[in-house]
Amino acid sequence: MEGTFQCSANYVPLSPISFLERSAAVYRDSISVVYGEVKYTWRETRERCVRLASALAQLGILRGDVVAALVPNIPAMYELHFGVPMAGAVLCTLNVRHDSAMVSVLLKHSEAKVIFVDYQLLNVANGALDLLSKQIAKLPLLVVIPEVDESPIKFRNFTMGSGFFEYESLLKRGEPGFEIRRPENELDPISLNYTSGTTSSPKGVVYSHRGAYLNSLAAVLLNGMGPMPVYLWTVPMFHCNGWCLVWGIAAQGGTNICLRNVSAKAIFENIFLHKVTYMGGAPIVLNMIVNASATDRKPLRSKVEVMTGAAPPPPHILFKMEELGFGITHAYGLTETYGPGTVCSWKPEWDSLPPNEKAKLKARQGVHHIGMEELDIKDPVTMKSVPPDAKTMGEAMFRGNTVMSGYLKDLKATEEAFRGGWFRSGDIGVKHPDGYIELKDRSKDIVISGGENISTIEVESVLFSHPAVFDAAVVGRPDDYWGETPCVFVKLKEGFNASAEDIMNYCRENLPHYMAPKSVVFGELPKTSTGKTQKFVLREKAKAMGSLAKKMHSKI
Repeated sequence: MEGTFQCSANYVPLSPISFLERSAAVYRDSISVVYGEVKYTWRETRERCVRLASALAQLGILRGDVVAALVPNIPAMYELHFGVPMAGAVLCTLNVRHDSAMVSVLLKHSEAKVIFVDYQLLNVANGALDLLSKQIAKLPLLVVIPEVDESPIKFRNFTMGSGFFEYESLLKRGEPGFEIRRPENELDPISLNYTSGTTSSPKGVVYSHRGAYLNSLAAVLLNGMGPMPVYLWTVPMFHCNGWCLVWGIAAQGGTNICLRNVSAKAIFENIFLHKVTYMGGAPIVLNMIVNASATDRKPLRSKVEVMTGAAPPPPHILFKMEELGFGITHAYGLTETYGPGTVCSWKPEWDSLPPNEKAKLKARQGVHHIGMEELDIKDPVTMKSVPPDAKTMGEAMFRGNTVMSGYLKDLKATEEAFRGGWFRSGDIGVKHPDGYIELKDRSKDIVISGGENISTIEVESVLFSHPAVFDAAVVGRPDDYWGETPCVFVKLKEGFNASAEDIMNYCRENLPHYMAPKSVVFGELPKTSTGKTQKFVLREKAKAMGSLAKKMHSKI
């Protein structure tokens, strides 16, 4: 159109860096970060982040370079989310549960120039660098982050000349007047997030400044956050950049309550002490809260809003959480969608429904959030939308500005993920008549028994309602006659007893018989650090059980 043009007056590349700049001006003396006795204001947080960016520039970090972090939910991790992009670099947050071998693989793949490491994870990092030294000539520089109340004396042998640094000393070298390197293009990468690592080769998901900006605001909106929220960090900041709320809390000038180790006791204590208004967590965190002992619980001063996701939450757990006084917002997404991509938007007409019905509605994955353009359940072959009958299964697919830029150094996987012009999630679900989607399983987790598709999520929802069950997962076990049968892995609540027969009978009473499990295994369930059950491990166990049973049968 004639008379319109783009210039610096009407266009600035979108970046979460803007959130920190604004909060440092608007909320300058308000508390930004709390960790034990340590507190910073937004003005101080901005200065520390600028110094960090300056120090990285002094170390030779250039635009587009990768800076890795092996750090739990402590102030330094929060600062890295701003300081690294302010240096023009890309932040690669690593899962704190990875071993040295995996860390070395990811450092090599990302070509990280620097790695920031929490003092508790120093042995893991050293092991990774030792492995890496046998493969590449130049190792990433190591920056050690001591506990905040620790004297840095123990790290004095890590000098500037030797390539080892101590975090606070490094910050002091940074210039507070450093000129921030904002992105030249809003599609420039801001972070690199590796998928959960349930296989030997996790993929490196690239986020852009634009996508991070938009999803941060979407996460704020879907949580219903007003100005100055008090947010308790029970979601790992390394996971999808804390579901983008690392940046989102800054957008609202909130207070970040950092929590190194998550436990029911610590959650209740911090909520009570700091008047927490918001938090997040996978269903495993909700399960922890619901099953907290009376001695660990403290009364809520007011309702605490909780965003849950990462795995479909059982309705029973949602119901129990709301009984305790927590408000639940159910979101769904993947690493490839910057964390949350949908929200189960609540409708006032549902308020009058019975509690169990409300919990079932809230357990649905819902609709795309404001930052995502489209969400659909499609036939993965024809790419046609499935009918909204709550029965026909298809694959959940996304399209929009908050879908990843692609997989690092993996064009084939990127093209496959985007085949047909949509991002293919690999999650299987249905669409309800009201347009809300509900996941039934990962495509690889569906149990096909005698030609019938069995949703492991439906079976798990019933299991979680059993009074003795603390945690549960269902996988397919090979069967010569049926092809597969559901195999249940169960962890019981402390002080409770239940036999395999009890569990199977309970499922038969509450499910169609073909969906009821044929075998039950008791014990701990293997988890990723984001709270997802590692079903590939359980599938191997179930497969081994099937082989053993077959051998025993042949002997008889």
